[in-house]
Amino acid sequence: MTNIISLDSKLKLSRDKKAKLIKKRKLLAVQKVFQCTQCSFKCEKCGSQISLAHHIKENDSRSIKVSYRFCESCMEEFNDYIEKIKGKGDSDSYWHNDAWTDVWKTWVDYQNAIDRYLKSKEFTQLLQELRQNEPNK
Repeated sequence: MTNIISLDSKLKLSRDKKAKLIKKRKLLAVQKVFQCTQCSFKCEKCGSQISLAHHIKENDSRSIKVSYRFCESCMEEFNDYIEKIKGKGDSDSYWHNDAWTDVWKTWVDYQNAIDRYLKSKEFTQLLQELRQNEPNK
């Protein structure tokens, strides 16, 4: 009789393992989004480290207010992109061609897609589920 395995306990163990796996996948999904998109000390475009002084420093006078964190180089390029789509732009910067403009447009569209995802009801639900499963502190 000691060799009889309880099906109830086996099912419960299986459900617990599955629940833990699902929670781990949810946590990894959230962690990936925030690790990859929310670091305040890296350039959102190229990923290079941004110093604290860069956060405090005002950009040059032609700089526009943007909601992205850029290193100085990417900020200059972004400003050039904005100027170009406004119909202006530096003719000496011959490399700012249509393909270059498409790269920036695609990057901005990608950032907007991430923002929409973070604000989606499903992602909000995921965060809420994870908060509910946190132990009380």
